[in-house]
This record gives sequence, structure tokens and C-alpha cells, in this order.
Amino acid sequence: MKSNHPGIDPAATPSGTGCVECLAANGWWLHLRRCAQCGHIGCCDSSPHQHATKHFHATGHPVAASYEPGENWFWNYETQEMIRGPKLAPPRWHPEDQPVPGPAGKVPHDWQSRLH
Repeated sequence: MKSNHPGIDPAATPSGTGCVECLAANGWWLHLRRCAQCGHIGCCDSSPHQHATKHFHATGHPVAASYEPGENWFWNYETQEMIRGPKLAPPRWHPEDQPVPGPAGKVPHDWQSRLH
């Protein structure tokens, strides 16, 4: 694991409690990722639309952090490896009472068959 990596702004606050694009499209996600540079919340690569990775490709922001409660890992898209990262601006994770997958009421009954 590398440490002290560029592409992380510890002061950037999260864009919300769920995937920005999925919420706008009335969609759903499995897990959430937080851009460590700008705070954009996107869905993981197992989710149907993989918005966190699409955010990296669109912006070049190289590092994402898990936005799942209790997870403290960071992922570098450029090097394809886990890295160490600093404490991020709160909230560190989505609300603990938010369901996974989410959001509540939007997840199809056959969600498992729709994962990547």
C-alpha cells in the first residue's frame, strides 16, 4: 500500500448520501464510492451503471474511497492498487440506516442477477 498520494483533498465534502447519477435517473446501486478529490458519490463496479469508475474516466480524479460504513480503504484507478489515505471530511460514510443495496424502494427484486 502506498501513502501520501496526490488526488486526495481531505477537505472535499461528499456530494450526498447516494450515487449522484443513480438518484437523478431513479436508479439503484450495490455499494457506494466517494471521489477523494471532489467528493462525488458514485456506485461501485458491481452496480449496474458503475458511476464511480465513469467519474474517474470523465474527470481524471484518480482516487476513490469506500463510502460504506466502517470501511476505510482507498483505491487508485491509475495504478489499480489500494493506497493509504488521510481522514476525509465528514460524513465519512453514507448513513448507517441506509440499506445496501439502495436506495430504499428502488432496488428490483432480482437485483442480484443484475450485478456485474
